[in-house]
Amino acid sequence: MTAVEATSVTEEEQSKPLALRVGAELVGSFIICFAIYSICTLGSAIYGVNMAFIALLTGLVYAAATLIFGTISGAQFNPAVSVAAMLSGKTHVLDGVLYIIAQVLGGIGAGAAIRFLLPTSEQVTLVINGFDKNSVSYATLGNYGVSFSITLAIAVELVAGIIIVATALNTTSESGKTNTSHAIAMGLAYGVGAAISYPVTGAALNPARATGIAIFAQNQGLSQEPLQQLWVFWICPILAAAIVSLVAIVASMIGTKKNVSEAEQDSETLETIADDASDDADGHEGEQDEQSDAQTDADESVEAN
Repeated sequence: MTAVEATSVTEEEQSKPLALRVGAELVGSFIICFAIYSICTLGSAIYGVNMAFIALLTGLVYAAATLIFGTISGAQFNPAVSVAAMLSGKTHVLDGVLYIIAQVLGGIGAGAAIRFLLPTSEQVTLVINGFDKNSVSYATLGNYGVSFSITLAIAVELVAGIIIVATALNTTSESGKTNTSHAIAMGLAYGVGAAISYPVTGAALNPARATGIAIFAQNQGLSQEPLQQLWVFWICPILAAAIVSLVAIVASMIGTKKNVSEAEQDSETLETIADDASDDADGHEGEQDEQSDAQTDADESVEAN
């Protein structure tokens, strides 16, 4: 991207009103969360959708929403991605904070909609994000006296968070601009993250997504109240954002230092070449002076004769 193109991109993004960008994060988060809540709850209870389809559909939902809203707000849709964008300088702090608020509100709105629109019973309950007794695999593993611990839950959510945040940072421009390849990459990242974490935690991957359903699944007769486990689904993604941002900042500093060192070496090389050229010029001037003196002596000798 040329300097002129980069300037035009920055001006274009700054021309979009902040309210429009925040609204895009709100609506996009609502769509994503509502779709995933529906897929996980209805798909699992009625159609028997397995983990492979959950991962695939999760990736497709994020990719579609990113394509739709990417040119407006950058389609972050995830507080962890917004935190990383702020830390890396791709998003202004004020914008990032408002994005996070909008994302959480979008998740809560989707949770409210699915809670009051979805018919529930003892057989059809809201699929939440949780571990141990709230894990989607607990019913199966409980027959064998096995359950997924909090340590494993933290590990899978952290790894999935790193994959998602790293993909988000590496596929956006310095000004946060996105394109079609970014949407595809994010879909793949969320799909892989869901495949890693779904059996253990129900694939939260996104604090806004975990918060929205936890609020409305509270006091619904679950083995453990989802709000008691919600902290895991905030701490892990934010920690992942901090790790990825730190690595990106260090890599950028190393790259800058390397470029400065190369520039200094190039400057020294140019100075050496210039000095050699100056010495050669001085040498040629000395030879010309000697030839001129010799010619003068010869002329004086001829005149004397």
